[in-house]
Amino acid sequence: MNSKSTVTLKKLVMAALFAALACVATMSIKIPTPGTSGYIHPGDAIVILAGVVLGPAWGFLAGGIGSAMADLLGGYFVYVPITFVIKGLVSLCSALLYRKVGKNSKSRYTAVILGGVADIILVAGGYCLCEYFIYGAGAFASVPANLVQGIGGLILSAVLYPILIAIPDVKQTALANS
Repeated sequence: MNSKSTVTLKKLVMAALFAALACVATMSIKIPTPGTSGYIHPGDAIVILAGVVLGPAWGFLAGGIGSAMADLLGGYFVYVPITFVIKGLVSLCSALLYRKVGKNSKSRYTAVILGGVADIILVAGGYCLCEYFIYGAGAFASVPANLVQGIGGLILSAVLYPILIAIPDVKQTALANS
């Protein structure tokens, strides 16, 4: 196997692991929210970190697929395509911010936090927009809960980033994408 194939295989395996982690983190702790029968969960942190570590394309797929799988397995069928796109975009934006801002170890940490800010905006805004077509004005009831979830994702990703980046293969992959 040549070097390029090895790198691709590593990214594929790591993307599958991040997708599984996003799914499990989304389904593991569920705090119900009013309005749309949704829930707050820690999965956003994994979605942010998937983008940071894997880069835009692989991060989009890992974050989108893992989160959409949680909706599929949890019975939230109408949300599967919505979640795939929104969480994929969170990973994509986190990756692009990491590339643009993360020039040294301190700025990389700042980039992770900015990925969390992107998560807050995309999740609250994206779900509200999509839910408006499902629930009408009732969609606005989910905004506060989605803001709380986004803030939780930002905090948790900021806490987990130094731990994750201490793993040599993860660090190597993340730095190759920055």
